[in-house]
Amino acid sequence: MRFGITILPEFRWADAAPRWRRAEELGFDHAWTYDHLTWGGLQDSPWYSTTATLTAAALITSTVRLGTFVTSPNFRHPLALTREILALDDVSNGRFVCGIGAGGGIDSTILGGPELTPRQKVDRLAEFTELLDRLLTTDGVDFRGEYFATVNGRTLPGCVQQPRVPFVMAANGPRSLQLAARYGAGWVTTGRRSDDLDSWFASVAELSRRLDDLRDGRPLDRYLSLDSHQYSLTSVAAFEDAVGRAAELGFTDVITHWPRAEGVYAGTEDTLERVVAEVIPRYRG
Repeated sequence: MRFGITILPEFRWADAAPRWRRAEELGFDHAWTYDHLTWGGLQDSPWYSTTATLTAAALITSTVRLGTFVTSPNFRHPLALTREILALDDVSNGRFVCGIGAGGGIDSTILGGPELTPRQKVDRLAEFTELLDRLLTTDGVDFRGEYFATVNGRTLPGCVQQPRVPFVMAANGPRSLQLAARYGAGWVTTGRRSDDLDSWFASVAELSRRLDDLRDGRPLDRYLSLDSHQYSLTSVAAFEDAVGRAAELGFTDVITHWPRAEGVYAGTEDTLERVVAEVIPRYRG
C-alpha cells in the first residue's frame, strides 16, 4: 500500500514549506492540496493558490508525487488548466498527478454562474474530462460542447509523463464511476455519508465492487480518503484501524490530512510521526 497526505493551502509559504519538505522526509508516496477558490470547511480562513503552492512544493522536493485533491470544472477551463498541468509536470520532473472531480460547494456559484443540478455537474465533468484528455495528448484541438469550447487549442510541448499526466478520478456515483473506469489511472473515493464508521466502510466496499464490474477485471489504482467520515489521525489506533480496513477492501493507496491545531482535522504532529514509524512500515510492499 502507498500513503498520501493532504496539506491545505492555508499557510503563508514560510509556514507551509516545512510541511511539504517533512512530508517527503517522512516517506509519503504522494502529497496533495485542495483545489478551491474557497473551501466551505474553512471559508473564513486564509487560502492560497493551488497551482502556485504545488509549483513551490515541486521546487523543494524531489521524490514525492504531488497532486490536486481535486480539480473540478467549477472555475477552470480545460485549455487554461492544460497549461498549468504542463508547467507542473515539467517543474516536478514528471511527479504531478491530476485529481479530478465534479465539483460542488461554494466554488460552484462563487463566480456568479447558475447552480447546476447533480446530473448537470456530471454532464459537465464528462465534457471537461474528455476535452482535458484530448488537449493533453493532441496539439490543435477543435471542440464545442455544452459547457466548454476550444478553437485550435494549442498544447505544445506535451507532458513529461506520456501519454499524459495521470488522472485520479473522484467518483461516488454510477456515471462518475464510469468516467473513472474510462479515463482514470486511479480512482479516489470519499465514500457516502453514513451514520457510523462501519456503514461508511460498507459504502466504500459497495462502490469498489461497482468499479470492479466496470473495469471487468482490469487493474486500477484505488485511493481512499481516510478522513471523510472521521479524522484518521485522532489516534494511532484509529489510523491503523482505517488502514487495515482499506487494505482488506483492496485499496492500493490511502490519503490522510496534515493535522491542524484546531477545528477540522484537529490533531497532533506527534500522532503523525508515530503512525509513520509504527503503522505505515507494516503495510509497505
